[in-house]
Amino acid sequence: MSGISPDAATDAAGADVTDHSVSPAEVARVQRRTVWTLSLGQVLGGLAFGATLSLGAVLAAELSGDEAFSGLAAAAVTLGTAVTAVPLARLARARGRRLSLTVGMAIALVGVVLVVVAVAADSFPLLLGSFLLVGAGQAANLQSRFAAADLATDATRGRDLSIVVWATTVGAVLGPNLTGPGELIGDAVGMPPLTGPYLFTVVAQLIAIAVYLTTLRPDPLLLAQRVVAAAPKTATAFVKPDSPIAARYAIFAIAAAHGTMVSVMAMTPVHLLHHGASLAIIGLTLSLHIAGMYALSPVFGILSDRVGRVPTILVGQALLAAALLTASFGSESTVAVTVALILLGLGWSASTVAGSTLLTEASSEERRTRRQGFSDFAMSIVGAGGAILAGLVLGWIGYGGLALVVGVLVVSSLLLSPLGMRVAARATPTG
Repeated sequence: MSGISPDAATDAAGADVTDHSVSPAEVARVQRRTVWTLSLGQVLGGLAFGATLSLGAVLAAELSGDEAFSGLAAAAVTLGTAVTAVPLARLARARGRRLSLTVGMAIALVGVVLVVVAVAADSFPLLLGSFLLVGAGQAANLQSRFAAADLATDATRGRDLSIVVWATTVGAVLGPNLTGPGELIGDAVGMPPLTGPYLFTVVAQLIAIAVYLTTLRPDPLLLAQRVVAAAPKTATAFVKPDSPIAARYAIFAIAAAHGTMVSVMAMTPVHLLHHGASLAIIGLTLSLHIAGMYALSPVFGILSDRVGRVPTILVGQALLAAALLTASFGSESTVAVTVALILLGLGWSASTVAGSTLLTEASSEERRTRRQGFSDFAMSIVGAGGAILAGLVLGWIGYGGLALVVGVLVVSSLLLSPLGMRVAARATPTG
């Protein structure tokens, strides 16, 4: 059996050309390098978008002249993520993850540059259009978790995927903290006010693009496709019987968990502010929430590998339910709301990691990337819709009522969970 080299030749379409006969040891080596490469890309992407989004609302309010429009920056990024998720997935299917991730980050890079131009030109429409492009980078970051599963085995698929999700923690925490230093550097080089931190964004994205182009070789998705083509009966780590019902359940569970999380999280700062909490307390609550989303994702990945995908999704739903009940009945307590936000992040993490793993295993090789792209699209759309509707519900029945209303999504995921059980039973790893 012949091995493969990171410096493999490429065909006219840019895909790696190697011998179809690849040893399991070589595949495992490529998978380890792929996971670390994707993790580094996630750190850089998190740095880029943490600095970008932390100022988005401020810039939107400044350029529009109305604080009511401040939320449109995040909405534009979310819409951009939804719009580009499916095309990037199709590109990955045709040309590989390396090109797809690179294109997504490159589009976002153009968007970041245009954000600075929009501020210099005092153009609010251009600012929103720029944030739409920035959403392509977020779509690439979402796709990275699926890229980590392309060459993973049944026994480690959840763990590998969760490591890439965990890597987001570093950038998500450090990114917003670059605002101060970035503004100082921006002032020194004559950039428009509040745009200095985007220098860090540009540098981080350029490095991420270079990492993907040079290190993600051979391409994990294209290699998996070649292994399947060479030995479809023996490549059981990559070939799965297609189970559309279970795949749809996985997509629903991911989107519902995301909608639950975003709906409550988006309204928490407003609720706490109206109840007298300081900005420092609000910031700490959101930081703990983000830590809940990402810091323990490897735990849920390992749990998914050991006990199964659907049981781990159910753990996530239980955590989400606990979060909603705590938020509803403890809405007058800042401590209770903070605990609820931590539980909310943990529930999102368990559901997203296990749901993404289940979606991969419930999809045959030829349908996998298309469904993954649709999942990211649905996730983004539900999140955006949840944030918009949550504001209306908050004004109608308050924060505690909002938490109970959102519980419909959790109950639905619990009731529909048997739809994923057959694939979970068939694909539950051992060891």
